[in-house]
Amino acid sequence: MDTTTRAAKIPFNQTEINWDNLDKTKLSVVGVGLFGGVTAVLYPVSVIKTRMQVASGDAVRRNALATFKNILKVDGVPGLYRGFLTVSTGAIPTRIIFLTALETTKAATLKLIEPLKLSEPVQAGIASGLGGFSASLCSQALFVPIDVISQKLMVQGYSGHARYKGGIDVAEKIIKADGLRGLYRGFGLSVITYAPSSAVWWASYGSSQRMIWSALGYLHDTEDAPSQLELVSVQATGGVIAGTVTSCVTTPIDTIKTRLQVMDNQNKPKASEVVKRLIAEDGWKGFYRGLGPRIFSSSAWGTSMSACVQKLKRSDFGDVLNLNAIPIMLGVLY
Repeated sequence: MDTTTRAAKIPFNQTEINWDNLDKTKLSVVGVGLFGGVTAVLYPVSVIKTRMQVASGDAVRRNALATFKNILKVDGVPGLYRGFLTVSTGAIPTRIIFLTALETTKAATLKLIEPLKLSEPVQAGIASGLGGFSASLCSQALFVPIDVISQKLMVQGYSGHARYKGGIDVAEKIIKADGLRGLYRGFGLSVITYAPSSAVWWASYGSSQRMIWSALGYLHDTEDAPSQLELVSVQATGGVIAGTVTSCVTTPIDTIKTRLQVMDNQNKPKASEVVKRLIAEDGWKGFYRGLGPRIFSSSAWGTSMSACVQKLKRSDFGDVLNLNAIPIMLGVLY
């Protein structure tokens, strides 16, 4: 077999490499650049979703495309990156914590359930689901304050929301009004949203990939080698399935959480009041504001991150640097 063929093929038994064989330095160092690139590509989608979720008055009727055009008209391209510096500063270490907890829990869970002799898709679903739940819990303590600050920056000046000079200004005003606990507004809902959301995403992603590999005939033939195209296609399909399932299940809670987090410091409604207001403004469909962008973001981010992690698991530093386009391509496609 020539070099080109070998480069294009990955033995199926290496499509997933366990945590014990992973180069942690590579994950931490090179992963920062890869995950930072994914965040930059997908950040505007998060801004659009957040704007849709907090919209009031005539803005309630805008779809994702109309919201996108409005942001460009009023603020230009910089409007799509409000709060990006805050997110990029905090999100990268948060993702490293997330992935460390994810992979560690997955590896430990697979060892625990191995004696049960469950099917491959079920094992993958259980291990990935518990890994996602654990990872989300571990990362929330750092993520929630970043989320609160960035979302206030995303919606500043929009639908009556206050304006700020930057992330530090937001943090100072929140702490002045509510103390440090103000940075954790919506923490309970964040845990309720992201821990189950992460569990559902990774469970759906892991089990759907296993079922696809089985349908392609690779699951029990570990010596056969899927091509790079097949590997990326299966990862992307699994990501879209997982993103769609997760978004449909958790968007209502995410909408309530977002509204709570962006409220003015003097206006502190309870979750029940936010629910009543949403129903009064837009009926039950109001809970699904921003569903389209959220499906897009969840599918693209999760697929891109997984592709990055899988590449980091099996590549040398030089090989990783040659494949930085992976997350960008997936971000554009999905």
